[in-house]
Amino acid sequence: MTSPTLQHGFAEQNVLNGYGCTGGNLSPALQWSGAPEGTQSYVVTLYDPDDRDNPSGWWHWVVYNLAGNTTALPPGAGSDGSSRLPGGALHGRTDLGTLDYTGPCPDKGDAPHRYTFTVYALDVPSLAVDSGASGAMVVETAREHLLGKGDLVVRFGR
Repeated sequence: MTSPTLQHGFAEQNVLNGYGCTGGNLSPALQWSGAPEGTQSYVVTLYDPDDRDNPSGWWHWVVYNLAGNTTALPPGAGSDGSSRLPGGALHGRTDLGTLDYTGPCPDKGDAPHRYTFTVYALDVPSLAVDSGASGAMVVETAREHLLGKGDLVVRFGR
């Protein structure tokens, strides 16, 4: 997994607008390749394992039921209702309770957090989860159908 948008880290346009941050809250462009044979769909997530207020980490973005021939998400695909999200794909619920991308905004003074983008290649065309399922539910269900995965870790602090 790579990102032409994140080559030098998160830009202000990708940071959350709220909770003391003043970013554009725009999801970055993502690309992936090398799908395992038999891939029928993908899940893409953004997860922060370093959130000190939530010991189980923080889900910033969840997209599932991406068609197996998908190899990229354009910038802005994370907006709820975005026409930039490929047809048939769904947003899961973030830990802010929204159905769209929520950019990074770690507490001031924290060491930079590790924001992990993950693409999961699955052996089914869609996941049997409710619309708006949580990141934890989507990933747990995806693990039952996992063929392979790739990560991109971007550190960010303020």
